[in-house]
Amino acid sequence: MTEATGTARVITLLVVDDHPVVRDGLRGMFASAPGFDVLGEAADGVAAVELATRLDPDVVLMDLRMPGGGGVAAIAELTRLGARSKVLVLTTYDTDSDTLPAIEAGATGYLLKDAPRDELFTAVRAAADGRTVLSPAVASRLIARVRTPAAPGHESLSAREREVLSLVARGTSNREIAAELFISEATVKTHLTHVFAKLGAKDRAAAVAVAYERRILG
Repeated sequence: MTEATGTARVITLLVVDDHPVVRDGLRGMFASAPGFDVLGEAADGVAAVELATRLDPDVVLMDLRMPGGGGVAAIAELTRLGARSKVLVLTTYDTDSDTLPAIEAGATGYLLKDAPRDELFTAVRAAADGRTVLSPAVASRLIARVRTPAAPGHESLSAREREVLSLVARGTSNREIAAELFISEATVKTHLTHVFAKLGAKDRAAAVAVAYERRILG
């Protein structure tokens, strides 16, 4: 309740997902519940940054893997810009290569798309208040990760270097990586040079192979 009006606070949202059906479903879900207002939708990370900057929602519901601009890069850019919006990741992926970069980039919470409706509503309210929200599966993975010593070489790669390497492993070109991460191709090449040196690899294929062997990827 707000002191000035005595009315319940309405939480504003931006829905980011590359699937129209998912966006429609989320919009309809929040429209049916009191206390929420979906200000807009975006189909990729680039559009998400533009809309979040312009609309200034309380919470951005962010998918991660999207053509044209991924969620992690968008989260990092919003963090860099000092955006007021809190980012709640809503995705189907709970692997370390997805979870950790998103949280390191500045996500307030991480929820899986199979979360019950009421759990999603509660998570959005918590995120709007600046509280960390993690699905049980993701929380368990993070705790296990903290308690398990990193594989040799893993600690030497920065979050951005792991992100670039992960995209390389998917067959993404330097130009595509640059577009997705909001950086220049020259910066991508610099990150790869550092990755090759740290992993003792002579090229992209060797770096990916070493990364899988040391469990940096996968």
